[in-house]
Amino acid sequence: MLSITSANRVLLCAAPTDMRRSFDTLAGMVRQHLGHDPLSGCWFVFRSRRGDRVKVLYWDRDGYALWYKRLEKGTFRFPATADGSAAVEVSAADLLMLLDGVDLKSVRRGERFTLAPT
Repeated sequence: MLSITSANRVLLCAAPTDMRRSFDTLAGMVRQHLGHDPLSGCWFVFRSRRGDRVKVLYWDRDGYALWYKRLEKGTFRFPATADGSAAVEVSAADLLMLLDGVDLKSVRRGERFTLAPT
């Protein structure tokens, strides 16, 4: 079971990933390919080439945690990167919708207040 909050930062890896990779290899991919620190507390999400499998890697206080899901039918639909970057940042709510089969392109969000950057 995943226990994610809105405070968690979620990064989806844009490139397909070999699902035989485990903790250390995925952490190395986070460093090399995504340019992030795997110990940062961010959740890093990797998708298989066919799109029917997903792995989530994150640091959980005293070690890596790895969550894995395989679909019997259908695919996970990751959003496309706008500028060709290696990762797409999404909210925790978006991750839960993605894992539940929702195509994020079809989601319409209502207008919300945000602070302007200073």
